[in-house]
Amino acid sequence: MTRAKPTRIAVAALAAGVLLSTAACGMGGGSGDVEEAAKTGRVAGEITFRTLQLKPTFTEYVQGVIDGFEKKYPEVKVTWEDVPGDGYNEKLVADAQAGALPDVVNLSTDSFQLLGDRGMLADVAKLDGAVAQEYVPGAWEQFKLPGRGDGVYAYPWYVTPEILTYNKELFEKAGLNPAEPPTSVEQFFDYAEKIAASSGGRYSAFMADPKGRLPGDWQKMGVPLLDEKRERFTFDTATAVAWVERMKDLYAKGAMPKESLLKSDDINQLYGGGKLVFGPGSPGFVKDIKRNAPQVYAGTQVAGAVTGKLGHIGIYAQCLGIKKDTKHLDAATEFAKWVTNGPNQVEFSKKATIYPSNARGLADPYFADKGDGRDAETLARAVGAEQLKTAELDANTPVQWTNQVGDAVVREVQKAIKGEQDARTAVKKAQEEANKLLAEAARK
Repeated sequence: MTRAKPTRIAVAALAAGVLLSTAACGMGGGSGDVEEAAKTGRVAGEITFRTLQLKPTFTEYVQGVIDGFEKKYPEVKVTWEDVPGDGYNEKLVADAQAGALPDVVNLSTDSFQLLGDRGMLADVAKLDGAVAQEYVPGAWEQFKLPGRGDGVYAYPWYVTPEILTYNKELFEKAGLNPAEPPTSVEQFFDYAEKIAASSGGRYSAFMADPKGRLPGDWQKMGVPLLDEKRERFTFDTATAVAWVERMKDLYAKGAMPKESLLKSDDINQLYGGGKLVFGPGSPGFVKDIKRNAPQVYAGTQVAGAVTGKLGHIGIYAQCLGIKKDTKHLDAATEFAKWVTNGPNQVEFSKKATIYPSNARGLADPYFADKGDGRDAETLARAVGAEQLKTAELDANTPVQWTNQVGDAVVREVQKAIKGEQDARTAVKKAQEEANKLLAEAARK
């Protein structure tokens, strides 16, 4: 259930840091600062397309997509550039300040918010409202912005949903039915308690480090992370306190490896070694276990993601934004739709552990095939795809939850789990520190 999001955390942290400093760098204006391009009805011109860390693994695939588009629209020339993840949001800000954003730009949900909040992206719903039906509703909704009505500021591209992975053999040893996995955060904790009571210390339920669970668990449980203006943290609630108290209790009972509270143990190694019941909630993890621990893989089961009262699941999403003042709006929008269409996304998904955001692509039989129901990787693909069709997708970690904020919250929670302070004090101090950091960042 632990959300595999190290990349997202890093990007989110950087995005937030940059986002909060951009006002002083000349990007603080609203959407009125950037002239909005208009369509001409002619798909032509030279456009730039930027991707994030797709070379060299996917060079052939991406170039093939570009070649196909240029063949369909011979008056368009696409110049592709691929950039590394490190410093990506800094580069976005620098390019935006210089008026040098690419016409079509690959964005994570974090970097999307960075540009979207500053009015740098075209409203693709306004340009072509009918295109919404091409995408999975939850993915389409991901790229709306607070306070901007029905506007959608990017085309959804590939996504990775959260799922649940667990060791069937250890499940049964704990007296649990592998056919009835937990479905809520609260039930997940109940199962962990049973595992701790029956394992005799031979194995644990899940990793203790709160960093892997926050703010995701709180979001699923309906804890409001921010106020309506998204200017202050508001997670100091009875629900958050109860969550900390439960973590403390489970830790004391041995539901988690003791050493995993303060340091990042290799979860793949622990799960692959048969020492952990629940693995990370990532389809990619299943593939890793298949390669690195085939014996444990054979006993690995997958199920739908643990959710909460709101029924949300975690999702890592990529999108394609259109530069608001692009000189070739027709070419840029048609190209973004081409890249994210069903056939192209299905082909991409067969080359990597990702899923299409395109509804037609997701309906491809490849994603419904469960095989004989015993192969975890095949089942994970089907389970993830089924969730994407109907689930209310979590909007991910807000950019205000920077690495600094996350570290500050986790430090206080860790103290409570160790019994060094009570849960109420931990959550109160965590929120105070988080708001202090938020205010400091805003003043820079």
